[in-house]
Amino acid sequence: MLRQIRYFQAVVRNNSFSEAAEECHISQSAISQQIRALENELGFQLLERKNRKFVLTPAGEHFYKKSLILIADYEQMCRESAKIARGEDGTLKIGYLRSYSSREIRLALEEFAEKYPRVSVQFFYGNHEELFHLLRTEAVDLVLNDQRRAFSEEYVNLVLTTGKMYIELSGRNAMAALPSVTPEELKNIPCILVASREQRKIEKEYYQTVIGFHGEFLYAENLEEARLLVISGQGFMPVEGGSQTVNFGTSICRIPLRRGKNQITRKYCLFWKKDNSGYYIEEFADILKSKFM
Repeated sequence: MLRQIRYFQAVVRNNSFSEAAEECHISQSAISQQIRALENELGFQLLERKNRKFVLTPAGEHFYKKSLILIADYEQMCRESAKIARGEDGTLKIGYLRSYSSREIRLALEEFAEKYPRVSVQFFYGNHEELFHLLRTEAVDLVLNDQRRAFSEEYVNLVLTTGKMYIELSGRNAMAALPSVTPEELKNIPCILVASREQRKIEKEYYQTVIGFHGEFLYAENLEEARLLVISGQGFMPVEGGSQTVNFGTSICRIPLRRGKNQITRKYCLFWKKDNSGYYIEEFADILKSKFM
């Protein structure tokens, strides 16, 4: 029955018997027979056929939704059981900047998960120093972090990108009309940082001494909270790993941050211990690096 349920899901997902048959690598007549066999086994009709088209019956719509959960649970059970059978720790632990906002990590994770569905990926969020502490203590396998110090020979230091810096500002603020801003021009607007309580002082010192923000500082626990503060006009937020082409409608504007005539840049890297290099670490690193090219 499990295989028949997968065929049924493919038909509904593709809204076509022929496309589902192609996806499942069987003939159209075979997949149609399998769906009828499933209906006979269940004792009720899943699809109402109309010439070459079909619609889900109310029972079929309910069965389809519940079957998605069933198959997901089944696949997770298989993954977990396979780990136990192999006696392996199929887990990749990744440290991730708390305030990083970019699509590359999501794209890399999608590709990695498709290629290695049996490997569990865990994320640990933190600010710069928190991430390096996790890496030093081997609580994570690798971290995506900004470069704030010289590279260490103890680690693999893979530069992913040199990103241009932006700020996010309420669309209602008059400065949102400017083509770019400098840290000095923002001195009368609070700077909103995404930081844990333990890291607030360190993050503030960095943005004061290195970036040059000298106004008031506000803090948020995560990006969503920070953006709510921006939308409500309480300050601006420096953006980690962003680009200007992000659509927030009229609520938020993303503006280049420059020093003099040039836009400020920052390096973002993957770090992992050289003596902890493993296949999954290097494979994920290669996939993520490709997303920045």
